[in-house]
Amino acid sequence: MRNLGEKSELAVRRERLWSTLAGQKLHAFLTTALPNLHYLSGFTGSNGALLLCEDRALLFTDPRYATQAPQQSDCEVKIATGPLTREIAKWTRRLKVKILGFEQNRISFEEHGQLKASLPGVRLKPVLAAVEDLRMVKSEAEIGTIKASVRLNSAALEQALAHFRPSMTEVDFAAEIEYRMRLLGADSTAFETIVASGQRTALPHGHPTNHPVETDQLLLVDVGARVAGYASDMTRTYASGKLDAKIHRMYKAVLESQLAAIDAVKPGVSCAYVDRTAREILGGYGLDKLFVHSTGHGLGLEIHERPRIGKKERTQLQAGMAITIEPGVYQEGLGGIRIEDTVVVTARGSEVLTTTPKELVVL
Repeated sequence: MRNLGEKSELAVRRERLWSTLAGQKLHAFLTTALPNLHYLSGFTGSNGALLLCEDRALLFTDPRYATQAPQQSDCEVKIATGPLTREIAKWTRRLKVKILGFEQNRISFEEHGQLKASLPGVRLKPVLAAVEDLRMVKSEAEIGTIKASVRLNSAALEQALAHFRPSMTEVDFAAEIEYRMRLLGADSTAFETIVASGQRTALPHGHPTNHPVETDQLLLVDVGARVAGYASDMTRTYASGKLDAKIHRMYKAVLESQLAAIDAVKPGVSCAYVDRTAREILGGYGLDKLFVHSTGHGLGLEIHERPRIGKKERTQLQAGMAITIEPGVYQEGLGGIRIEDTVVVTARGSEVLTTTPKELVVL
């Protein structure tokens, strides 16, 4: 039980956000993005908005969540029987807000128009990614939840692999993985499970098809679970039989690249440096031109969050960031290989959360 007067983590997050917005001279800040709403209020419904002032936080939703919202959130809950915009405008006027910040990267043109029309005399001020910037560094509780998601994700894949048989279709294997996730208690998948075999592994985000997994082929599996709202992400590439020497060399290069990139992860290092480390290893094998995406990304309440582990990302890593490290090479007509782990930046380096083996496994 929390001590009287002790602030909840949600309240601390809102205070931190308000502090970061101090230079904007806002009277209030509005978020309608559901992941940000969850982060700041605890609410997980499909329709809501949060109006944040220095000393108040008002959560708006509709009658479907009249019971759920007060149970999940420590904010003042306002149930709107009509459009949320109308109720938000009413309270914005009641609180005498003259400058209202809004998320320019999240709000639609239509929503902006509705706000503007309903709030004459109120200045709408765009704010870019303020909540997302806070979400980059996770609390101990968030990291604990991500670890649970990663463990479940690995267990689901391990159980599904025990049921894998040659000639199983990509769709069937993807369904087996997702079924195992649900049995183990996942909220849902974090994204559509990727299963690709043979030459289709050269598609970095190949959707599973009814094509059977044949012998002596590559099998690429990219899976993610969602536990208590938090995502995990992992890719493994398997062999369904014998592979030629060229593919074995590609696998060795990708694994070496991934391990080097993980070793480069530590506080104060730029995301671009980690990305460059992965590419330099692949360049030594003459495979860097076949690496067509970034080395990784942040994850948490969303599967893709800041920071991006890419060529031009100057953001410096900080302890508490949860990221993926996932170099890959893709050669049309031959196939592709990707190895991905979920990694947490620690005070002295990094911790790899994914426990699934990375050596080339023959199924």
